Amino acid sequence: MLKVTYFGTTTLLFDDGIDQVLFDAHITRPSLSKYIAGAKASTNRTLCDELISLHNIDRLRAVFISHTHHDHVMDAPYIANKCNAKIYGSESAQNVALGGDVPAENITVFKHGDIFDIGDYKIRILNSLHSKPTILNNDLGVPIKEHLTQPAGLRDYKEGGSYDFYVEYKEKKILIRPSFNYIEGQLDDIRADVLFLGVAGLAKADPDMEKTFFKETVEKTGAKLVIPIHWDNFFSPLDRPIEGMPHIIENTGVVFFKTAKYCESHDVNYLIQYPRTSIEI
Repeated sequence: MLKVTYFGTTTLLFDDGIDQVLFDAHITRPSLSKYIAGAKASTNRTLCDELISLHNIDRLRAVFISHTHHDHVMDAPYIANKCNAKIYGSESAQNVALGGDVPAENITVFKHGDIFDIGDYKIRILNSLHSKPTILNNDLGVPIKEHLTQPAGLRDYKEGGSYDFYVEYKEKKILIRPSFNYIEGQLDDIRADVLFLGVAGLAKADPDMEKTFFKETVEKTGAKLVIPIHWDNFFSPLDRPIEGMPHIIENTGVVFFKTAKYCESHDVNYLIQYPRTSIEI
């Protein structure tokens, strides 16, 4: 049995009853007004501690970072230190970790193609592409060059390069694709039973982009279960009712409809997982 707990945005906890692995780490979720203003923020340790206790995160071995925008990496140093786990990510993720006082021996810089065996998990790193830049997010490819210490400006969390995670757990194959984008042909040899699919940006995508995105992700992997991620409003706290993204940024209802319609026509199961809930896969 493999339990997956979703904490919103792209933060996923895998737990097989023995070892736990966290993909991305964003619990704090500062407000949109703070982001626009370029305000500084720190990890909400009280909320992190509450969720660590509530979800029995007491066997955490690793935290894998897909990219270093604040909504993916902000809470990684605190959680890794609290749980005595290692952080795996880009050089930008390394600088976030070092700025958060994570010991150097607990940080691994990865690259495309690297494979890590953690308990019964085999985790392969794949190059990826972030979704297209917006007026709020135009730093794609920009690295974090120095140690980033909290309180830190939310805009100081530069993208730093994006990655996907291909997880093989015993007979199960799972792909985590955090961003709404694709690299043509990247997944030609990847097969997945379950696809956690980043969908932020889908509502405004033109038909050609939408068609190719699904072809290069769901179709290429042959996934029979698609679970959307990065659909919720990551500027709204996790201790309040979950909302879709603000309409000025995205129309979450349209995102769900487009994905559901595709899955319906391709005989693919589709599940919307609410943040702070767990499923077994």
